[in-house]
Amino acid sequence: MSKSTLRKRLSLVVISTLTAGMLSVASAPVASAHNAVGTTNVLASTGTPDGSLFTSVALTTTGSVTSTVSVGTIAGVHTGLTSRGLLAKDTSSGTAQTATALAGAVLTLYASVTTATAFTVSGGTLSSVQQGGAGTPAVSQDVRTVINSQATISATGVAATWTLPTTPGTYTVNLLTGFAASGATSVQPSFTVGLPPTLSGAMTVTVVAATAGGTYSAATSACNTAAGTTTFSSGVYPNGIDSAASKANGDAWSIDFSIRDAYNAAISTGALTATATNGALISFGTSGTTPTAGTTSTIVSTNSATSGGSSTIRVDQPTAGAPLTTTVAISFNGTVICTKTVTIRGAVDKLTVANIGTQDLSASVGSSQWMYQEIGLMSAGLFTVLATDSAGNIVATPATLGAFSIDAASAGTTVQGLTFPTVSSSNSSTSTSRFTLGSFTCGATAGTGSPVVVFTASATGKITKSAPFTARCADDASTYSASFDKASYNNGDIATLTVQFLDSKGNKSNTISAYGASSIVVPMMTAVSTASATSVTKADGTLALTYTVGLSTAAATAGTYAGVATFTTPALGTTQALKYSIVDQSGTVSNAEVLKSIVALIASINKQIQALQKLILKR
Repeated sequence: MSKSTLRKRLSLVVISTLTAGMLSVASAPVASAHNAVGTTNVLASTGTPDGSLFTSVALTTTGSVTSTVSVGTIAGVHTGLTSRGLLAKDTSSGTAQTATALAGAVLTLYASVTTATAFTVSGGTLSSVQQGGAGTPAVSQDVRTVINSQATISATGVAATWTLPTTPGTYTVNLLTGFAASGATSVQPSFTVGLPPTLSGAMTVTVVAATAGGTYSAATSACNTAAGTTTFSSGVYPNGIDSAASKANGDAWSIDFSIRDAYNAAISTGALTATATNGALISFGTSGTTPTAGTTSTIVSTNSATSGGSSTIRVDQPTAGAPLTTTVAISFNGTVICTKTVTIRGAVDKLTVANIGTQDLSASVGSSQWMYQEIGLMSAGLFTVLATDSAGNIVATPATLGAFSIDAASAGTTVQGLTFPTVSSSNSSTSTSRFTLGSFTCGATAGTGSPVVVFTASATGKITKSAPFTARCADDASTYSASFDKASYNNGDIATLTVQFLDSKGNKSNTISAYGASSIVVPMMTAVSTASATSVTKADGTLALTYTVGLSTAAATAGTYAGVATFTTPALGTTQALKYSIVDQSGTVSNAEVLKSIVALIASINKQIQALQKLILKR
């Protein structure tokens, strides 16, 4: 290749030498990324000096591009640089970059370097080569002096303008850095010696004759619900990543969206419309500020800040305290590009009490074991309260939202008050934290009461009451009885053993104290459930245990059996005898059954003979 041809294909900020014809690759740059095409340029120093190549993503559509480097430092290398015809650019800055541009596009390249540097291209032309503080050096001018050894020089900015070919195809640009060695010394490069030896940045550009730019592309655009944002992220944002958050009464949803063309370039002009169902109030967000609540269910914008690139829509309830489920449809230039359905919960409208245990006499604390057996949460309580809005949505009730209490008119001498040791903190239908846990205070006498739970909202003073529920008070277990659900079983049947615990006055015992250790022996049965010494009874003071009839390795033998149940905690408890029988299903017939069948057969024959005799006599 002649020297004149080389000058057309190669522009040098500084030219360096290749020794032995070897090209090395710079180490991977630190985390750095290009912004989206059509936005602002990245500062060169965010990359690795001698290891990152950048392209201006700030665009101009008319006139000349700008590639003048700020004098003296790299702080302003990115400032004022522009490109024209760049359609798409990936986010990397190393040696595997990709981009798409129109035929004849002009790209401004820049980097932070500390060594001799060269830009090379496989097509098109380079021009306007610049170095911070050095003016516009001639292609072959030596602008740094290195005498006999490698030098460490403070980073400076370099830039060049690349005019792409007018023929569609794939073209590359390389950033080369470093000094070549000549024996024991480092030397300046020249056209006759060669290029710098290290590949520090590389970009493959696909040149297209026509563009799909400016036309909405679902493949590169995005739309997602968010828990509340001021504006959509300007970086790469995946589509279909909706927020899993839930919104309480008075909160707002956000719908973040980006409108991009096939080259992932922001579309800056167009008519943007959003509509919401069920009267939801919506508004466009303004970059950098929290969107204000809307006043209508339909909004339109032709402002480039919201009709192109990235934006957000705020969604609010039309009526304070009322639950809202709405579908928001976003259209761009008449085409629906996104629909999202979101729910905002309303104020507390209903309280449902469930999982009610039995309190000890003269006590107010709940039972962690009771709540664990009922809902799987080891936290003290004797009943649960589930708060919902008027649409049936679960509503969390932290202390900031309001307070629980008893309706004073429902308190009595037996059930004297309610306490709420744990309030709900979740709206999830699968979380145990969706429940508020309550307990009730009992007097010294066993019996029942019908308390009512009250929730008072802090912000509005709204009072919501539960239906009265039956709360029972009883003493600890003192005696017990045990019996099976049937007197006789077949092999393979399920048998249920019920143990009833009573207090000293004969009332069904409470669910506060554990029934304690036990020993249960039931011949020819295999336990399905067992009694735990730390467990408590059901609300009616009973314990139900199940068994399969038969042994784990063989069928049960027919016969009558006596089992034994012993619970050690009840002070007056005695061993309970358990009687039951197992039927023989083997198909064997006893002598008595054979004799009975013979007698029945003879009787039947005698009847037939008598009937035949009567018939003969008539003739």
